[in-house]
Amino acid sequence: MADSSGVLDILSMVSFTVGKGEAVAITGSSGSGKSTLLGLMAGLDVPSSGSVRLLGHDLFSLDEESRAKLRAQYVGFVFQAFHLLPNLTALENVMLPLELRAEPAKEAARAMLQRVGLENRLNHYPRTLSGGEQQRVSLARAFVQEPAILFADEPTGSLDEHNGRVVTDLMFGLHEEHGTSLVLVTHDPQLAARCSRELRLTGGRLVEVSARAA
Repeated sequence: MADSSGVLDILSMVSFTVGKGEAVAITGSSGSGKSTLLGLMAGLDVPSSGSVRLLGHDLFSLDEESRAKLRAQYVGFVFQAFHLLPNLTALENVMLPLELRAEPAKEAARAMLQRVGLENRLNHYPRTLSGGEQQRVSLARAFVQEPAILFADEPTGSLDEHNGRVVTDLMFGLHEEHGTSLVLVTHDPQLAARCSRELRLTGGRLVEVSARAA
C-alpha cells in the first residue's frame, strides 16, 4: 500500500534473527515481499529505512563493493532460474566463486559436483543439462565455498516433483553436513516443513509460525 507521499511500502515492521546452522523458510502469497526480503538480507537491495546485520556486519553502513566482498566470502545463493553462466561448463561454473577469491578451485569443484551426482557432466554447458541437473550445479556452486549462510529463492520452483525432491534432499544434506545457515523462500509447504522455523509474510508484515518439533 502506498502512503500519502506515493511511496510504496513493500515490507514494514519486519524483525527476526537467523541462528547459526538454522534452516528458516519464508513463505507467503505472491507479492507479499518474500523475494524482496531475501534481497535485503543479502544486501542486494537497499531499504529506505531499517538495518540488516549479516555475520555481525551492518550491511548498509558498507558501500556496495564492501557488501560484495562480504557476500563473496560468506554467502551462497541458489535461484529458481539457476543463473549459471552459459559460456562456462558445469565445472567452470562451480570453480568460479573460488577463483574470485583466488583460492584453489578445480579439485574442490570436481569433488562437489561428484557430491551432487554430476561427475559425468563436468564438461557439459548449461544448455545441454536438464533443469534438475542445472539446479544441482547451482547447489554445487553455492556450497563449494562452504558459505556461512545460503539464500535460496524458490529453489525447486522450476522443477518437476522428482527433480524437486532430489534437489531438496541434496540441499538439506549439504546444509547439515556443512553447518550452513539456510534461508529459503518457497511456496511449497513440504519444503517449508523441512525447516526448523517458518516465517510467513502477509501484506509485507511478518507472522512467525511456531518452531517445528525436532
